Amino acid sequence: MNTYKEQVISNTKLNDDEVRQYLLKNPDFFMRNADLVKQMRLPQAMQGSISLVEWQLHRQRRQISQLQEEITLLMEYAGLNEMLCKRFFQLQANLALASTLPEMLKRLQCWAKTFGLLGTQVRLFSDRWQIEKFPGLSHLAMLRSDFEPLRRQYLAEKQHFLGSLSESELRLLLPKFDRVGSVALSLLGKKGDLGVIIFSSSDGLHYQQGMGTMILHQVATFLPGLLARWIKRK
Repeated sequence: MNTYKEQVISNTKLNDDEVRQYLLKNPDFFMRNADLVKQMRLPQAMQGSISLVEWQLHRQRRQISQLQEEITLLMEYAGLNEMLCKRFFQLQANLALASTLPEMLKRLQCWAKTFGLLGTQVRLFSDRWQIEKFPGLSHLAMLRSDFEPLRRQYLAEKQHFLGSLSESELRLLLPKFDRVGSVALSLLGKKGDLGVIIFSSSDGLHYQQGMGTMILHQVATFLPGLLARWIKRK
């Protein structure tokens, strides 16, 4: 027959929080009960049961593996960013050497194609640039009122948009391009009131929301200064 003490112990049920709080208040519990650590068995769905020590080792291995994956990913991102920065600085130097505006735009086009893109198109708001003085570059001009619906729908207060556009929207922005699957739009100027640059890809998934925009931002920032070498602002 169980003693009164044994009956009391058997009738006492502790919940998870009570056990957790006790162990937190008694960090030397497993030191005082080292043999218990070896005796405890934890259920495993695929491997039967394992000891508490084995479970802790498995847990640490998973954590180490996860950290290694995260470090590898960060290194890959760092390498990619370094490569993009080098190509961006090369672009700056290459565009600065152009002697005419058409030549500069051609160099920009060639740079975009090195990324496997269809190309790029610069559209300037006609109320901010004196494009009418360049009859051969009239295709660069765009009425701000024509672009405003796209700004409200896709950009709002943002400077960049990455994703897909409808056929009518593509015809407005890229009249000379076809087979466009996705685009990256970047507003030109600090206030985004000078125009827009569009990078286009035939792949509908090439540009997606959530992707990095560091290079897009840099290009959109320095390009107006280069354009001003040939086209005066109003």
